[in-house]
Amino acid sequence: MKNDAFWVKIIYVISVVISLAVAFLILGPRPEGIEGSLDVSFLPFFNASINGLTTLLLVLGYYLIINKKREAHKIVMLTSFGTSSLFLVSYVIYHWFKSGPKPYQGNHETIYYFILITHIILAAIIIPLALFTLYRGWTSQLKKHRKIARITLPIWLYVSVTGVMIYQMLY
Repeated sequence: MKNDAFWVKIIYVISVVISLAVAFLILGPRPEGIEGSLDVSFLPFFNASINGLTTLLLVLGYYLIINKKREAHKIVMLTSFGTSSLFLVSYVIYHWFKSGPKPYQGNHETIYYFILITHIILAAIIIPLALFTLYRGWTSQLKKHRKIARITLPIWLYVSVTGVMIYQMLY
């Protein structure tokens, strides 16, 4: 249990650092001349594609576990964690070289902003949830893993699906 307390603290620290870093990259100041110094125009499509792939992996992981294919489930869920991590790195790079979020120009502002706001809030929440779920599975705390995975999966699916939707509404 002592080791558990250490990893719980690490998960919270990582979650806060990632959330603050993303907020700063979107809203904070940029060094002079950084914006546009690297062509990152392909990254929104790449990010939406990664979100779509993550969605498919999450659904596949769920299918595998309900069919008691535990080893395949582990591989798929670690892969989905990897694709989400790749998304995060790509997202950070995009926002470092691009100033601020792209404004919505469509005709469905209420729907767009509802999706965007819920996506942002749940994206921040999914960081510690995914890390705790991964940790509980990795350390074979299966009862705790199942309990938190029931919360993590629908939120993670929502975040990955709405990430694709936001891309489609903006581009």
